[in-house]
Amino acid sequence: MAEFLQFAFSGLTVGAVYALVALGFTLIYNASDVVNFAQGDFVMIGGMSTVFLYATGVPLPLAAIIAILTAVIVGLLLHRLAIEPARGASPVTLIIITIGASMFIRGVAQIVFDKQFHQLPAFSGDRPIEILGATLLPQSLWVLGGGLAVFVALWLFLERTLVGKAVLATAANRLGARLVGINTAVILAIAFGVSAAIGALAGVLATPITLTRFDLGTIMTLKGFAAAMLGGMGSPLGAVVGGLLLGLIEAFGAGYISSVYKDGFSFIAILVVLFVMPRGLFGGRSVERV
Repeated sequence: MAEFLQFAFSGLTVGAVYALVALGFTLIYNASDVVNFAQGDFVMIGGMSTVFLYATGVPLPLAAIIAILTAVIVGLLLHRLAIEPARGASPVTLIIITIGASMFIRGVAQIVFDKQFHQLPAFSGDRPIEILGATLLPQSLWVLGGGLAVFVALWLFLERTLVGKAVLATAANRLGARLVGINTAVILAIAFGVSAAIGALAGVLATPITLTRFDLGTIMTLKGFAAAMLGGMGSPLGAVVGGLLLGLIEAFGAGYISSVYKDGFSFIAILVVLFVMPRGLFGGRSVERV
């Protein structure tokens, strides 16, 4: 029982990080139908910026806020300099643009920071909490709580605010949204900025547990995209469920079978789900009128 709980705690913690990255994917996809393969790099920016600011003597909370704002600026620049000029391009072209942007961000990060792994101190100490023979780090509660808070905030934003409804309207029909007075360029910029903030928050919360490095964005992008696809691209609930499931699959697969194939377990599970339900667990049916 203790071993089972230990794997579950580990999987839920990592899965919450994947869920945050998947929520960033979901927001941008809902606003623009763009799959942003630079989303994981916002996680790296949040973690690395906080580490280096904290090392210079900036208090940790202030360092985290500055790091998140830095990621927001990068997200806005990505939209303004890369996505907006390619407006109207095919989805494949936009995906290639975001991949190129990710490579550029990693190159700059390698120059600005370094190639070493870094860690932040735990927010509430590192004394583990014992539960039925298993241990749970206090930082894991920060990660899980942060993931839940972001999910609720994003759901309320999309469903209960005019700006959120404008995001959904822009995704459904950009021309129609403009005709009813929605400034779609501003809406898309907001989506990129908020998604960057979500990614950076994930980096800040996870760095005390998982460490960070300039090239962390690559694996975070892959896992976040996998979580979004597993849950259903475009569904905030699907992003959370997909991320948590992905983390649990990895943890139990590594614990009970072999840690060598940890990444393989999650991707095999995704393939199985997509073969059975191509739109993911919570993906809705799409209707296209012609």
